[in-house]
Amino acid sequence: MQRIRLRYTKRGRLRFTSHRDFQRAFERALRRAGVPMAYSAGFTPHPKVSYANAAPTGTGSEAEYLEIALTAPRDPGMLRELLDGSLPDGLDIVDAVEARTSGLADRLTASVWELRLDGVDAAEAERAVAAFLAADAVEVQRRTKNGMRTFDARAAVAGLEVVSPPADRPADGPCAILRLVVRHVTPAVRPDDVLSGLRAVADLAPPVPAAVTRLAQGLFDEESGTVTDPLAPDREAVTAAPSMAAGTTVATAPEGAGSA
Repeated sequence: MQRIRLRYTKRGRLRFTSHRDFQRAFERALRRAGVPMAYSAGFTPHPKVSYANAAPTGTGSEAEYLEIALTAPRDPGMLRELLDGSLPDGLDIVDAVEARTSGLADRLTASVWELRLDGVDAAEAERAVAAFLAADAVEVQRRTKNGMRTFDARAAVAGLEVVSPPADRPADGPCAILRLVVRHVTPAVRPDDVLSGLRAVADLAPPVPAAVTRLAQGLFDEESGTVTDPLAPDREAVTAAPSMAAGTTVATAPEGAGSA
């Protein structure tokens, strides 16, 4: 059995797909691409796909991860192209590597988020960020399946700053861009929780909902304050000990495969 780890995105309108929607689309892509999937045992076998820390519905992401198990070896690069071509635009497979290490989920300890606040002046956002970071604790509430829950949103935040808007995304009016680094803790602290915290400590209330995108997730480096690539250890292991023997099978597109 070969294991392949994939990084995929949720862009544009596809950010509103739920995790279950993505699962259905991905399993269809596996069938269309003719991937030799391993299946679970039992009365209702299903493809062996492991998803890790999916982004909330409504948020975009450049860094979602999953792992699949195959019954026959395939070249990760070719497999990535086949699966990407079998998914709708916006759900894009952007990286693939053979799993040579254990514990992918254990390496997803933090996320980097971009929060675009249209209608908010950068100076106003900077004052709110300063107040949030200066607080020892920022209690927020979120409704869960067990009712309202109160928790501290400040402790999980490893970094929060106002950054310049990207040149390729000009704004018609005031626009503040926040860069948020948040540790994955229990209970999970999400970007909307941090926005609730900014409203609580500084009365920051964007006139329109924030556009939220996950830029990266991986292992948090305490010294540098950065989030590292979770697939890097697998790439390094492949370089140190070349993958699969010379008999590796190269994936080819089945007839009829193409973009959804």
